[in-house]
Amino acid sequence: MDAECVECVPCVQPELPAAEEEDRRERADETVGDEEGGEQQDVPDPDCTETPILGGDQKDVICDFEQSVQTRKEWVPTVYSCYGKEHFWCAGYEIIIQESIEGYGGVIWPAAKALCYFLEENQDEFDLKDKKVLEIGSGTGLVSIVACVLGAHVIATDLPSTLGNLRFNLSRNTKGRCLHIPEARELIWGHDLQRNFQNACVFDYILAADVVYHHTCLDDLLYTMKYLCQPNTQLIWANKFRFNTDLEFLSDFNSSFDTEVLAEYPELEVKIFKATQKVN
Repeated sequence: MDAECVECVPCVQPELPAAEEEDRRERADETVGDEEGGEQQDVPDPDCTETPILGGDQKDVICDFEQSVQTRKEWVPTVYSCYGKEHFWCAGYEIIIQESIEGYGGVIWPAAKALCYFLEENQDEFDLKDKKVLEIGSGTGLVSIVACVLGAHVIATDLPSTLGNLRFNLSRNTKGRCLHIPEARELIWGHDLQRNFQNACVFDYILAADVVYHHTCLDDLLYTMKYLCQPNTQLIWANKFRFNTDLEFLSDFNSSFDTEVLAEYPELEVKIFKATQKVN
């Protein structure tokens, strides 16, 4: 239906000739009750047609609904079979990370990017070649991939639901580029640590990026860090601080380890810390 036709019916008052106006008033008087104060009732006008005649011209009010209303095509939702991809460059290689919808571990977080940049720019101080490296909360695997490309023997860990995408990214980006084939392993913070990671399993570096956020496993995370960080292990933790609970964890972290700030990236609100086992 034409938009102009729709608007004209309810809001435009027709201008009637004097004779018709007088006749309209007489018919209106007949709708008043005989008793004084009686309620006014509508009396149907037998001469009133369904379509009013306005000034003798019907073109502006008579609309052809069948011609103006068009049949809509049935809507079908579009389903995408692939997820987003992020592209990075490290040590001369392009790294393509496929993200997923598997929760927090399915996307790349700011601290992971900052930590990758830091590791590549500070290879003289933190030489990962042939070093044993464990990453906790690996997520998409970006940090583990960079560590692997830089020569480390890497074990990437995360929850069981994240391992599928993690393994895919590790394989895709390290094949033919690394000295040691990386491993993806299940790690639930605070659970089965003695069975899955014996004390004889000593790592040179433990890496963690954005593992502290709004979740309820902070105590288990700190316990896991302390268990895995042996006397000769350096724990490098990068994080963007968002909540008060993040700062509370940082306070407990500083109390549990000998720590120092390695780098700050104000544009990302990320800080990188180095921690070693506390000397009593």
